[in-house]
Amino acid sequence: MAAWIKILYGDEIDENLSHCLELAETPHGTVDNVMRIHSLRPSTMIGHVKLYKAVLHDDKNVLPKWFQETVSSYVSILNNCDYSLKNHWANACHLLNDKNKSDMIYDALRARKPYVFFVGYELEILNYAEKLTLYPSEISQNDIDRLRKSGLDDGEILEANQIVCYFNYANRLINGLGVTTEGDTIGYYNDNGK
Repeated sequence: MAAWIKILYGDEIDENLSHCLELAETPHGTVDNVMRIHSLRPSTMIGHVKLYKAVLHDDKNVLPKWFQETVSSYVSILNNCDYSLKNHWANACHLLNDKNKSDMIYDALRARKPYVFFVGYELEILNYAEKLTLYPSEISQNDIDRLRKSGLDDGEILEANQIVCYFNYANRLINGLGVTTEGDTIGYYNDNGK
């Protein structure tokens, strides 16, 4: 079972939903369950796809892609969202292309001790991600000032914020509807790295 609610397949898919599923296709040519879960309300699928691509796959973003996927994975760890963690940690590992480094990062994130591996702006973003995920009402201007002092400009801070916010949304969508990876291809990138 891919989820706790109905997902439309085959003859149940009308022209509008078919168009939405095309927009949600991965480089593998598949549509993951995290997008298929919207099949009963295709307009939310369109919004989800657009937000996902803007947050993680926009060429104008400047934070390193491997680090974007690392932040995504950390938020997913904090939210106990195995679905997102499997997918986005696979992406981070693909982009890092260094098993030793990947293993060290994963161990630090799983232990909720990012300071074991990260320093500077990377550590500050991960600290911000943890606070915004677990204690959102406690975020203050001081948190933003710390990100600036670490060397980030406001655009980079916005990028980090949007990754954290998107994954809090996606993790709750997935966990709240029991979405599984059944039938999914894990990870975004195809064999050609796209």
